[in-house]
Amino acid sequence: MNTLEKEIITIEKEHVQNLQFSGKEVVVDPEAKRMRLLELQKSQILGNIARNKVWIYFQTADGNAYRINTTVWAVGERFISLKGGITIPISSIFKID
Repeated sequence: MNTLEKEIITIEKEHVQNLQFSGKEVVVDPEAKRMRLLELQKSQILGNIARNKVWIYFQTADGNAYRINTTVWAVGERFISLKGGITIPISSIFKID
């Protein structure tokens, strides 16, 4: 079962720090990875200028899929940063809405 077919659990951003992430990449297609990075960068710009929130969908080490509605503060090489010092590995993110 691929990530998009799993039940997605909606949580508050503050609960992300209690989750465990693996180093495994959840997006395998190179073009999809490129698009994910572009969407994250666009989300960062919208978040910093207009305080726009986006839905971020990600997978944890146990294989569960989650989503949060939040503002992206920064996009780094390996992680995104959210308010309150919360980070999510980019390799765990499979969708941005």
